[in-house]
Amino acid sequence: MCGIIGYCGQHRASEILIEGLKRLEYRGYDSAGLCLVENNNLVCYKRVGPVAHLEEAVARQDLGGHVGIAHTRWATHGIPSEVNAHPHFDCHHQIAIVHNGIIENYQALKELLISEGHIFSSETDSEVLAHLIEKFYKGSLEEAVTKALALVEGSYGLVALHASENKLVAARRSSPLIIGVGQDEIFIASDVPAILNHTKDVVYLQDGDLAIIDSKGYQIKNLAGKLLDRQVEEVKLSMEQIEKKGYKHFMLKEIFEQPQSLANVLAGRITDNQIKLSLNWHREVIQRIIIAACGTSWHSALIGKYLLEEIVGLPVEVDYASEFRYRHPLVSSHDLFIAISQSGETADTLAALREARSRGAQSLGIVNVVGSTVAREVDSGIYLHAGPEIGVASTKAFTAQITALLLLALYWRHEAGYEIDKKILNELRHLPTVAEKTLEANSQVIELAQRFMNFENFLYLGRGLNFPVALEGALKLKEISYIHAEGYPAAEIKHGPIALVDENMPVVVLATKNDLSDKTLSNIQEIKARGGQVIAIVDQDYEPVKKLADYLIKVPVVHVWLSPIINVIPLQLLAYYIADAKGLDVDRPRNLAKSVTVE
Repeated sequence: MCGIIGYCGQHRASEILIEGLKRLEYRGYDSAGLCLVENNNLVCYKRVGPVAHLEEAVARQDLGGHVGIAHTRWATHGIPSEVNAHPHFDCHHQIAIVHNGIIENYQALKELLISEGHIFSSETDSEVLAHLIEKFYKGSLEEAVTKALALVEGSYGLVALHASENKLVAARRSSPLIIGVGQDEIFIASDVPAILNHTKDVVYLQDGDLAIIDSKGYQIKNLAGKLLDRQVEEVKLSMEQIEKKGYKHFMLKEIFEQPQSLANVLAGRITDNQIKLSLNWHREVIQRIIIAACGTSWHSALIGKYLLEEIVGLPVEVDYASEFRYRHPLVSSHDLFIAISQSGETADTLAALREARSRGAQSLGIVNVVGSTVAREVDSGIYLHAGPEIGVASTKAFTAQITALLLLALYWRHEAGYEIDKKILNELRHLPTVAEKTLEANSQVIELAQRFMNFENFLYLGRGLNFPVALEGALKLKEISYIHAEGYPAAEIKHGPIALVDENMPVVVLATKNDLSDKTLSNIQEIKARGGQVIAIVDQDYEPVKKLADYLIKVPVVHVWLSPIINVIPLQLLAYYIADAKGLDVDRPRNLAKSVTVE
């Protein structure tokens, strides 16, 4: 969740590091810092708040170092402060580290080091790493890092430097790191955007890798010292894809990119009357499907449950990835485990995947980031190709995930010997165009946002496939506007939540036409009888809803299997425009990070 960038080369490291941190701001953070090697000394600057504060401090200096590390911190141990910000140092200010992850045994290590005379400055677990490396330093940073990590329990994306060595030593366990290969310069970063302005040639480090980097090149070893060969891959992203392109925020840009992202996930996967996917699996032995995910991806997993059970006819369980491995799950070789993660680096989802695989399950990943850890560790995968998602609140990845799950269900049904309805295939082909039409509700949603921006509570209701859409709509509002919102199955309103309904409680109802429309209408009547204000998402002139609802947002008519993809778009817009009207930082909501790479 924090951002890391390191540099060894011929240019001024400070400028490259600051630029890299700016490219990583979308990940969420509370402070930033950098450290350079200059004339066998370490020069460090840290600031609480945005990278711009750090940039101002650095700009006043004439920094000429060509080796350095930098970091944006999202607090786990210790409050946001300059002392707790990275980089962290040893007692003699000769070793500096930046670290993503959590050191689970840091307290025991800290007590050991204090007993040996080490003095700590911060409240963080990360500082232990700097002191532990100092303990073992005998003239070789590589050896000291290797010995230190042998004592560490937990997760890390670690980069270390020493004042007397013009090199970086990096290590990875359950927290992503990539090497960027340039001309007479090498980069290390936690995510591709940090280095994309300088190189597209990258090496994805794997768990257990140790990288030794200087301006001439790099070596990768395991912690036993064995040299490893890791493939250099070309990144397909461009800086243009990451820029805002005139939109006020990345989130709004990404909402409006959904017609294209949906086209990307469908491209080449619908031919004639069938779905084409490349899966390395033994379908015939699968008796159950388990899907694990977090946050927005968990909502898409719930929709996947509906689709897979109805279309494939197998039982589906959906787990919070953070809970899966701690409940002693019953998993066998007859299970397919599906991991859903936009980044492919979500720590809880990775842990759940590894647990399922260790118990014999086949595995499939639905991810957006090519080369990510989930993508590398699963037996089969479906890439979303949605393009970079910079806004912390996920939008286009969610609709792409639902589309991928529908493609999987239809592909599975065809593989089992059944014909796929040509109507649904035709609607899938036209889905990007329908999404484009849905975005025409934008101006209407802006008006509603102005009307409801000062309300303190919302309810979201949906049925069937659209119950998870209600959950997602509520999550979006919470994430970026800080308004309390809850999603419920519409029928559950009378089992408690209706006690909250009055004239100050807006209720967003997903009321598009389906087999349960009459029951949803009854729920709307219950809300209106208690003075609630109803905002209804409708897909046709359904007169009973029109008469009851206070506000209507109309979306195109689609097959019920596609309705979650279309219905969520106005909910994304509503959350965005309410947050923007309140003057909030939509792309970097407080306390949140884009990719949660710690438990």
